[in-house]
Amino acid sequence: MKIQESAEDYLEAILHLSQRMEHVRSIDVVHHLGLSKPSVSVYLKNLKNNDYIKIDTNGHITLTEKGMDIASKISERHEILSNILVKLGVTEAVALEDACKLEHAMSDESFEALKAYYSNHMID
Repeated sequence: MKIQESAEDYLEAILHLSQRMEHVRSIDVVHHLGLSKPSVSVYLKNLKNNDYIKIDTNGHITLTEKGMDIASKISERHEILSNILVKLGVTEAVALEDACKLEHAMSDESFEALKAYYSNHMID
């Protein structure tokens, strides 16, 4: 099953928040993504129903193994793509924005080739 781009963004946001905070709550996702509370609530319910996240009785959100796999993959893509763009002379702000678009559209094959090239040629 192909996961939607927006679901990848939510999972990546939860991963990043969980690396900075002890407990991630829906309001943290709202602030991180800049979306409305009702929109985030509905989307988190869908992610929970599809076993990408768990929400405990205190409202703390954690990624399931399935959710973590996707979030880690998207986060790695974002980091490597933005690093490559910056090394090529793109401003950091533009590189981060473009990496967010590219991370969803690029095939695994193309990303792995780009990652290998980056590892062999561009790391200082």
